[in-house]
Amino acid sequence: MNSNISTIHLLSHLDGAPFMGSVEARYGRFGFLAGAIHLPVSTNITTHDIFFQGGSAALNANTGTGMVLYREFEDPIQFIDAGLGFRAWGFSSRLALNPGLLPGMSVNPSGGWADPLIGGRYHSDLGNGFALTAYGDVGGFGVGAHTDWQVLGTIDYSLGQSWNLHLGYRSLNFDITGSEGGFGFNVHMRGPILAGTFRF
Repeated sequence: MNSNISTIHLLSHLDGAPFMGSVEARYGRFGFLAGAIHLPVSTNITTHDIFFQGGSAALNANTGTGMVLYREFEDPIQFIDAGLGFRAWGFSSRLALNPGLLPGMSVNPSGGWADPLIGGRYHSDLGNGFALTAYGDVGGFGVGAHTDWQVLGTIDYSLGQSWNLHLGYRSLNFDITGSEGGFGFNVHMRGPILAGTFRF
């Protein structure tokens, strides 16, 4: 089954409070970057009201990324980081059909795995408080998913020594198939982002 949904339609199907955030700690040339996404969605199922009288479907998607970074290059206006890490995925779902001519039914499949990652980041100051940041990682390699990759680009603006604003675009993707080929799961989450950073 293939399904595509826009950001506006996704907001109308939220089944709880979504979350996306990250934190970074640095010590000299080394750093640790961690991020998480929680996305709960649900929708009603329309049937012909013969065998089943409608139903509902819900999905909770959770992912967490951890990356150890090493500063390969740095000068007064730019830096380059390279890193190794992992991304863990967890999914739980609920599918329920209301009784009609057939009795009602409900299933609750779930699954989870972790993928190794390699990644990199580039940051450049543009002056007058503005900067550009590009981040990317790729992984999976058949350990968990076949492929697992992410790209992120932002325009940054500094509000002072502690606060930054970020406007950009993020694309997060994976492709996994069961060990015996019994299922397939291909997800592509992408869209604009608006974020803030507090530095201390």
